[in-house]
Amino acid sequence: MQLFPLMQNWISLDKEHLWHPFDVFRNTENIFIERAEGLYLYTKDGRAIKDMVSSWWTNLHGHNHSHIVKAIQKQTEKLSHIIFSGFTHEPAIQLAQRLLPILPGKMNKLFLSDNGSTAVEVGLKMAIQYWHNLGQPKRKMIAFEGCYHGDTFGSMSLAGPYPFNEPFEPYLFEVVYLPFPHPGNKEEILALLEKTLASNDVAALIYEPMIQGVGGMRLFDKETLDELLRIVKDKNVLLIADEVMTGFGRTGKTFASEYLSTLPDIVCLSKGISGGFLGMGATAANATVYQAFDTKDKKKVFLHGHSYTGNALACVAANASLDILLQSETLSKIEQIAVWQKEVVNEIQKLPKVKVAFALGTILSITLIQRQQEGYFAQVAEHAYQYFLQKNILLRPMGNVLYLSPPYCIAEEELKEVHQMVIQYLNE
Repeated sequence: MQLFPLMQNWISLDKEHLWHPFDVFRNTENIFIERAEGLYLYTKDGRAIKDMVSSWWTNLHGHNHSHIVKAIQKQTEKLSHIIFSGFTHEPAIQLAQRLLPILPGKMNKLFLSDNGSTAVEVGLKMAIQYWHNLGQPKRKMIAFEGCYHGDTFGSMSLAGPYPFNEPFEPYLFEVVYLPFPHPGNKEEILALLEKTLASNDVAALIYEPMIQGVGGMRLFDKETLDELLRIVKDKNVLLIADEVMTGFGRTGKTFASEYLSTLPDIVCLSKGISGGFLGMGATAANATVYQAFDTKDKKKVFLHGHSYTGNALACVAANASLDILLQSETLSKIEQIAVWQKEVVNEIQKLPKVKVAFALGTILSITLIQRQQEGYFAQVAEHAYQYFLQKNILLRPMGNVLYLSPPYCIAEEELKEVHQMVIQYLNE
């Protein structure tokens, strides 16, 4: 009987002291979570909320997975964190040894940071300094319209001022944006790309392989994307694959770049890398990129770092998450989830409120028809968010786009129950 007032007190203190990220659903109070396990977030008043967005795509195997918990506990008895410049440790070395061979593009070196935005910043700085070190400074970056690569200034510049970054527009560097590829605009994109590459001033093209995440869960036309990447690669321009959201099985492949024949020079990773336990970013580069930094000239070394680079606990969590991810049982479960998601697409696509629906791996995306505002700030997002929370389902719609991206521990009956709730919502 005393727990409920205590919970209310915590909520009041939260409102008084904390500033939450992306706080766009202003009419809903933050929910106090006491513990989490598997698919569920548990409140003190007895609610069990299904985490159908994997807590912003970070949680791969379910909350509080015992294998990762035990690995972190064991590591805390030996080493939690040390400076990573001039020093090293076993968990980081193991992670690099295990991760580099399975990354797309024959990656050679792994640079560790602490989140997705910094992983992208590192990739950008590698690409720009690569050309500087070669004595061929290049200033232009190419990205795709509607992209999102993070919230630090370099990654904000890639996405441009709208819809998120308008207050910072004067401070963002210039980027050439290619239209989002679909079957009908290939020639338009090719013409703009040819014109842009003719300047011989392009350092890199950055892209989210196969699907844009925060940009609205938009699926690339695979053939067009692959052709564009091949043309860029042939022009000796670096390719940066932002696998922050798409990595570690989310799209049905271990990495989404595996769907494409043209492979990147630099890969940016975060979110699921530690299984949803600790903040971590990683940026991998191939031997060609690294060679430009492998010099005795101190002005050409990569003068970049973070206080928590190579955190031993995060590295152990990442290794433990890889243990689980690469098991045949997990890979089979990812395939099963992909099948369950695809099975419901045809039914959802027939509903009158639905503009387009598709499944890619463990992701189900549904774009709603809107007569008024579309995009990230469409009002339907807050309504849908509250609707599903009342039914103990955590969805976080992006404007008029609903999506499901559950952890891989979800059972068939749990996912199909959510599918029916989504169909009910769309019918209502």
